[in-house]
Amino acid sequence: MPDMSASAHLAMTHMATLAKELDENKVTPGVLGFLVFAALAVGVWALMKSMNRHMGRVNFEEEPEPETAGASKKQAGGSAA
Repeated sequence: MPDMSASAHLAMTHMATLAKELDENKVTPGVLGFLVFAALAVGVWALMKSMNRHMGRVNFEEEPEPETAGASKKQAGGSAA
């Protein structure tokens, strides 16, 4: 295995010192947490857009209430008798 170059060794040294300066009790989600959150947000947005499109295609005709339909039949039957 070849030896590390000087720049790689310097980068690893700086990363190690930065890691030791961080508070060990502090937890942060980092880049992976942001990417997961962003993916979930995009997924929810796509699902809501799809739901709105499907709800727009629904053809719903409301039937009259049974009480009003019965009352109109009584009126029509009463005037004919």
